[in-house]
Amino acid sequence: MATPREIVLKWVEAFNKADSSLIADFYAENAINHQMPNNAITGKKAIKDMFAAEFAAAPNMHCIPIQIIVEGDWAVLEWRDPNGLQGCGFFNIKDNLIQVQRGYWDKLSFQKLYS
Repeated sequence: MATPREIVLKWVEAFNKADSSLIADFYAENAINHQMPNNAITGKKAIKDMFAAEFAAAPNMHCIPIQIIVEGDWAVLEWRDPNGLQGCGFFNIKDNLIQVQRGYWDKLSFQKLYS
């Protein structure tokens, strides 16, 4: 069994490859991904599709971990990207799979950088 920290670091690697199939492998079948500026997405396939659309729209996205804090089944990732966007993600991980992910970032700044 991998630790929540290890899973988040592997998730970051998959994110930085812009590989929606690989990143979807980290999620449980009924996982919830709620990027707080947007509506929540439920289900592994819907999460895969969300990432595929995001990577197509902004292929230069890159996640640089600042810190990862772990408490039980939760890992918190504070991140930035090379363009100055910053945010954090909360990952609930059970049985080596992400059950719930919540992300907090500024949508207006994202749109200015990647539109």
